[in-house]
Amino acid sequence: MPAPGPLMTVALSADEARRIILRAQGFLGADARRGGVPAVLRRLGAVQLDTISVLARSHELVAYARLGAVGRAKVERAYWDDPARAFEYWCHAACVLPIGDWPLYAFRRRYYAARKYRWHEVPPTVEKVLHQVRESGPVTTADLGGAKNGGPWWDWSDAKIAIEWLLDTGQVVCTRRVGWRRVYDLTERAVPAHLLAEDLSDAECVTRLTRTAGRALGVATRADLVDFLRLKAPEATLLDGALASGATGLVPVRVSGWPERAADAWADPAALEDEPRGRHRTTLLSPFDSLVWDRPRTSRVFGFDHRLEAYVPKDKRVHGYFTMPVLSGGRLIGRVDPAREGTTLVARQVGLEPRAGRGAVEAMAAALAEAAAWVGCDAVRVERADPAVTVALSAALAEAL
Repeated sequence: MPAPGPLMTVALSADEARRIILRAQGFLGADARRGGVPAVLRRLGAVQLDTISVLARSHELVAYARLGAVGRAKVERAYWDDPARAFEYWCHAACVLPIGDWPLYAFRRRYYAARKYRWHEVPPTVEKVLHQVRESGPVTTADLGGAKNGGPWWDWSDAKIAIEWLLDTGQVVCTRRVGWRRVYDLTERAVPAHLLAEDLSDAECVTRLTRTAGRALGVATRADLVDFLRLKAPEATLLDGALASGATGLVPVRVSGWPERAADAWADPAALEDEPRGRHRTTLLSPFDSLVWDRPRTSRVFGFDHRLEAYVPKDKRVHGYFTMPVLSGGRLIGRVDPAREGTTLVARQVGLEPRAGRGAVEAMAAALAEAAAWVGCDAVRVERADPAVTVALSAALAEAL
C-alpha cells in the first residue's frame, strides 16, 4: 500500500483494513509483544475496566489476549504503579489511560464541573471530603465512611457522590486500586507537574484524542472514533473539523466491502506504510476488549455479531453470561462462555461460527488450553456445544493440555 499524500483518499479492501486493525490492536506481528503491558496500554490508548470477573478482570484479559501468559501481578503493576504510569477516567467507559494523556481529558473535566451533576446531585459536603483527602490522602471510600447507604448499588453515600464528582472534575485522581477499590489522591500530588501545566482548549483535546483513537483502531469510521471517545454532539463537531482540516494527522480511506454508509473511513498514516505481516494470536477476548467493544464495528470488520449477555435475564441468554469471542488467524471463529470450578476451566457453552473453516476446533482447543494454564487450571470441561463439536473439541483438548 503506498503512503498517502495530504488528505489523499487511499483505497483499501475489507481484508486489508481488517489486517491493519489487527496489527494496530496488537494481534498481528511481533512488534505487538515488545514492551510488555505498559506498551499495550500506550498502543491501545484506553483499556476498559469492569467489575465482572470470570477468568480474570477485563483489564487483565486485555493484556493476556495480546501477550499470552503474562503474570497478573505484572499487569497490575503496569497499570497501578508508583509513580503513576496510568490514571482512571472516562473514555469509551471507565478506562485505564496512560498518565501522559491527562491533559487531553480537560474538556471532559470542564464539562462535569459546569454541569455540577452526574448520576446524583453533588452534596454540600464536597469541600469537607476534599479537605479530608488533602489532609489524609490517599484514601478509599472506606476511609471516607463507606460507599453506600445500604440500599441498591446506586444508593451511594454522600461521601461516595462527593469523591466521584471530585474525580470527574479532576480535583482528585485515581492512579491505583487496592483490592479493586479506587484509591483517591489530590491530583497535584499524583500527576506530574509538567502535565498539570498543559492548558488545552476543547478543540485541542478532541484533536489529539482523535489521533490517539485513530492510531489505536488502525482504520476507523467517524462513528468508530466518536464511540471510542464517547463524544457528545458539540465535541463530535470539533472532531469533524479536526478530521477535515487534517489536524488529527489521520488520512481518509475508502474500504471496499464495507457497507456504503461506512466505507468512508480514516486511518493512521503509519499503519499504511507497509503490509501487516507476522504471526496471528489465537486467544479468548474479553467482551470489553477494544477489538470488539463496538458491536457495529465488530460486525462490519469481522462479520461477527457479538452481544454481552451478563445483564440479560438468564432464560433469555443465547450464548451465555460472559461470552468471550475467540480470535484465530485474524478471524473471530467462535465464542465460549467460561467459568472456573477449582482447577477446572469450564466451557459452559461453546459455539463455532458457520464460516469458521478447517482447524477451528483445534484453534478453540488451543485458546481454551492456554487460558486454563494462565489462570492456574489443569483441566477443561466442555458442558454444552453441538454434539459433533463436543467430541472433536474434547479430543483436541486432550492433546493440547
